[in-house]
Amino acid sequence: MPLTASSRTRTTVFAPRLAALLRDHLGRDVFRLEPDTVGVAGPEAMDRILAARRATETERPTFKPLHGRSIGRPEAAAIMRTIGADVRAALKNPIPENVDLSGPWPITGHFFLRDLILGNDPYRLRLLMSRYLELTPKLTWSVIAAGAALPRRPRPDDRLTALAGLFTDAAGYQDRRYAMGMYRRAAAPVCFTVSTLVANALWLGAPFDEDVSNRNLIHESARLLPPSWNILRYASPEYPAIDQRIGPADDVLILPLLSHRDPALWDAPEKFRPERWDSLDPDTVPGYLPFGHSSERCWGRHMVMPLAELLLDLIRRQGLTVDPEQQRAKVPLVGLLGVEEVRLVGGHRGRR
Repeated sequence: MPLTASSRTRTTVFAPRLAALLRDHLGRDVFRLEPDTVGVAGPEAMDRILAARRATETERPTFKPLHGRSIGRPEAAAIMRTIGADVRAALKNPIPENVDLSGPWPITGHFFLRDLILGNDPYRLRLLMSRYLELTPKLTWSVIAAGAALPRRPRPDDRLTALAGLFTDAAGYQDRRYAMGMYRRAAAPVCFTVSTLVANALWLGAPFDEDVSNRNLIHESARLLPPSWNILRYASPEYPAIDQRIGPADDVLILPLLSHRDPALWDAPEKFRPERWDSLDPDTVPGYLPFGHSSERCWGRHMVMPLAELLLDLIRRQGLTVDPEQQRAKVPLVGLLGVEEVRLVGGHRGRR
């Protein structure tokens, strides 16, 4: 699918299933995807379904049960406050202007954020930030099991994050294993999401006009490549009452991937136009759900946006841009929607 950037046309190649959704269902409101699954992309139906009830613990993407142990909302909120405090503490320190952010993205941004926020934490915890662990849950839990079994030797002068403190305070093996799982659940999505949002913005629009704000760039990239491209709700009695096309046994898949490109909702929906956000409120635009519904927003978005803007600001000050030789990029079928690899190279220094 071609997308026009500031200087040239680049081609974004969606995974076959994503491409099929865009081809077959763009502009539709409620439609059947599978014998037991209904897709929803109309803003009114999306709003009513997501407002009908809160997500269950198995529907929440980050805080599903861990090792068979439920994670209640108070505990989940406390964990997010902890990682939020760690992010704020990291941002109090000056960031070297000469940090090298060129190379393949989003992995380069991921490493930068990992070291910025979690750089003083024990290796066994920082290892949980590896993107390779996304390949299979079995590999993740093997790393956690091995790390939890090692003796704990935190030094009194260690400047660990508060999130790491949950691990060092754990009383035994099972508690350490749980704390490591929570470390992965809380910290990894922040770094993954921020670096992916920035990579998407770079691919879709770089080089940027000097007067376009970083915030507008992120909102527009999140429109065309929403980090939460689908929101699952299991069958529930509230839904058939909202729309008769939804049966009592149907699961519902909310699809911001489609609503974000609906020509009935957006002017020139396939064009990357960050200036459109000069007059739009991202919290109230119908069908715009990059971080979930107003009834239950992603708890990490207040960390994600400032970090993404910070990275974009560093990149723009360094004059980095997408390699002119790169004409195509793939968007794989994974939970966090993003361009697989964007090659960032030096450009004209001083551009903002």
